Amino acid sequence: MFSNFLRQFFAFFVFAVILSGFIVQTNAQSRRQQPPAGQTNQKKNQRPDPNAPQPAPTPPEDANPIKDTEVLTIKTNIINVDSVVYHKKSKQIITGLKQKNFEIYEDGVKQEISNFAEPESPITVTLVVDYSKTASALAFYGSRGYDPGKMEMVRPVAMFLSRFIKPPDDYASVIAFDIRPTPLTDFTNNPGRINQVITLLLNNNPAFTDSNLFDALKLTLVGGSADSVVLENSKDEKMDYAGLVNVSAKRRAVILVGTGIDSMSKINYDQARKIVQAAGIPIYVIGTGEMFLKMYDQQIGAQDTISGFPGRLTLLQAKNTLGTFAKESGGMYFPVTFESELPSVLNSINALLRSQYSLAYDAGNERFDGKKRKIEVRVDVNNDGKFDEAEQKQYEVQHRPFYTPPKGEDAKK
Repeated sequence: MFSNFLRQFFAFFVFAVILSGFIVQTNAQSRRQQPPAGQTNQKKNQRPDPNAPQPAPTPPEDANPIKDTEVLTIKTNIINVDSVVYHKKSKQIITGLKQKNFEIYEDGVKQEISNFAEPESPITVTLVVDYSKTASALAFYGSRGYDPGKMEMVRPVAMFLSRFIKPPDDYASVIAFDIRPTPLTDFTNNPGRINQVITLLLNNNPAFTDSNLFDALKLTLVGGSADSVVLENSKDEKMDYAGLVNVSAKRRAVILVGTGIDSMSKINYDQARKIVQAAGIPIYVIGTGEMFLKMYDQQIGAQDTISGFPGRLTLLQAKNTLGTFAKESGGMYFPVTFESELPSVLNSINALLRSQYSLAYDAGNERFDGKKRKIEVRVDVNNDGKFDEAEQKQYEVQHRPFYTPPKGEDAKK
């Protein structure tokens, strides 16, 4: 995505910033993920854990130890269901609920809640931004040329990072994608690093027309091999990344800024959809290109042009894709038409992120059959011990609507 010249430029920029003392307290924030002693293959994108417990001292060995030759294997199929409760009419988020105020049903059968955590402030998010020429062109024509196209994609990322990521407990990473996903920064809450990310996006321009959304979501959620982190200026061309599913944090989410168009990802829509469903991590979508579609809906053709510019059907399908990913992950879709809508949208996303109740139940080993299971969360806001239908109609519980367990041998991996 970025030329060698730009990499050298930013390497010099980072070096100059460090000399001037621009980045401070790097020991407490934006720690580079170094492998622990004895491990050299640790994946990137692991959130720092400054409060990690230290291993207990090893007791002295017994002179005549009793050897236990039996190996006991215990398997669990814990299903995490992050939930946000709000009033359907007023949209007011409900806080202060306890475990007794919730019930979880799988395919209509009540499940025992094995883990519960009330909303906490710290959040861990990955911002995924469509940085393609196509997304930029849609935004440029949508503004009638008054606004640089890339600003529609960069603006939400810059505003969220600068306004809502607060050290020492919040963390954010950023992945930009066009023909391939490129990590810009690993998890950080360092204001200096955040400013570097914003500057990087503002000072460059999209280089490729293709927009491979599905590949970007796969890397974000389950990890894989990708370009080295741009702002770390690594000598390695590629690195292995751990997805959000492997990040230890109670409040995890993806904020996706894009049109929903996918050009030629290595995985298809169905595969991407299954990854989103299985991850159980809410995706909050800020849909771009809305103004273009509203202005030129009746003027553009139904099909893509010979040059590859998206037609009406592609744009409508892209919106449907974004809505599906948001709904099936337990997140929310925000189609943004005007710049003035952004502050309200970002405030809503921040409030939803910080108001998630963490619920979980054990689905059992006998359900490793690859069949989709419907999840329903009921709430007793009135605290009267009744989960009646009238109360369910009054309040909305935003959560992942189903999950699909692995099948056969996949369950053992």
